Amino acid sequence: MRRNIPSLWLAIVSGILAALAFPKFNFNFLIWIALIPLFFILYQSGQKKAFLAGWLAGLSFYGLLLYWIPYVPAHYGNLSPFLSFIIYLIFISFLALFWALFSWLQARLNQYFHSLAYLLAGLLWVSFEYILTFFLTGFPWGLLGYAQAQNLPLIQISTITGVYGVSFLIVLVSASFVQSFLTRKKSPFFLSLTLVLSLHLIGFLQLKKPIYSSFSEFKAAVIQGNVSSDVYWDFTPETEIERLFEHHLNLSQEAINRGATFVVWPEFSVPLCFSCPEERYVNFRQRLENLVKETKATLLLGTNERSAGPEETEFYNTALCLNPDLSFSTYYKMHLVPFGEYVPYKKIFYFIEKVTHAIGDVTPGKEHRLHNFQGLAFGSPICYEIIFPDLVRKFVAKGATFLVTITNDGWYGRSSAPYQHFQIALFRAVENRRYLLRSATTGISGIIDPYGRVIERSKLMTVDCLVASIKPLKNLTFYSRYGDIWSWFSLTLSLLLVILSLLKKR
Repeated sequence: MRRNIPSLWLAIVSGILAALAFPKFNFNFLIWIALIPLFFILYQSGQKKAFLAGWLAGLSFYGLLLYWIPYVPAHYGNLSPFLSFIIYLIFISFLALFWALFSWLQARLNQYFHSLAYLLAGLLWVSFEYILTFFLTGFPWGLLGYAQAQNLPLIQISTITGVYGVSFLIVLVSASFVQSFLTRKKSPFFLSLTLVLSLHLIGFLQLKKPIYSSFSEFKAAVIQGNVSSDVYWDFTPETEIERLFEHHLNLSQEAINRGATFVVWPEFSVPLCFSCPEERYVNFRQRLENLVKETKATLLLGTNERSAGPEETEFYNTALCLNPDLSFSTYYKMHLVPFGEYVPYKKIFYFIEKVTHAIGDVTPGKEHRLHNFQGLAFGSPICYEIIFPDLVRKFVAKGATFLVTITNDGWYGRSSAPYQHFQIALFRAVENRRYLLRSATTGISGIIDPYGRVIERSKLMTVDCLVASIKPLKNLTFYSRYGDIWSWFSLTLSLLLVILSLLKKR
């Protein structure tokens, strides 16, 4: 038993190092060595020990990466700190199973395909990241590739593979290093390093290319009003709501004075509803219509729209685009936040709504609706949706010439979450070669170019008005056009090799 203790500590070290590569820590270089301790275990252990080591590594990784989770249900859901912490432990323990299952299968593949084990490790890891993107409701938040968001030359590969290709390279380098070290054969590590360096060179050359567009550029603005999530609209005095609304109008006018013809407000930073008959909403709508009509600017903002459903009124988390001719279009958020905007699998989690008041009853949208700005189509994934690569790329495949995402990250305070969320959004710009505008209620807001370069970026918990010129683009990347072919290839090949290992054992 004592012999196992040092190796299990190595697994925990792997998880901690990997988490330190993400914001706020930002030691992004650590991701290239983080998994080395874990792979030393996997190459020298049986499957049972590998499973435990992987689970401990995953537990330490998600425990540190998602340390901010208990704060949300405790502060906004009226749950006790103890119960919030228990929910957090259950959640990270579940996510750690993906690391555990990877480690268990990798230890098996090491036995039967030893010479190619380092290559199979990358494919197998991509398979599990892809499964995590869709399993149950999906939670692709801590994908390893995101740790390289600042490594612009390398992440250009995501135009082909999505973020999963960057994760593959990270795992490949660690696994090949350990295999070369243990077998005294240099070729695995040398080949992996050559591939990574070659992709850096290709990406560096891509970054030197100018951004060409057949469309005229225009000035866009992102508004950050810094409205705290502690503001509950049902209990906020009318005078305060009026002040906040006027505050956003003033910021918009400032942006328009600086040349912006397209202005973005965050997700539901002011209570707005174009489909509601109440006097307050009608008043706000008329004033917004006056703004766009007088200034000839287009406004995208977050609203909470209603419609009469078959049984009761349905509520939609909405991105609404208001044009100078007073026409407007709506996109209804499709991928809702589980246990935030709705309760998934109600037959199992029927008790959740009894212990917290923080869960909404939002109806999901059903289609990737595009908006129109001066004849140009654009997409507007809302908040949580930006973490799903396939969901976002479908806006572009459908014709979006640029992307806008509105969000409310105020729930997470000054924790790492807003920084991590911004970093994830950056990848969607690169994968699809589109400018991306991000408007966050309390930050971080920003304007990102198609290569992942941050043109403008706000600070957290500040009022800001970001203005920059952007170019609509129409060419589709391989990823935008064909989606997750690389991930499906990894998943299919991994499955076949696992089956082959079972046949070899027999």
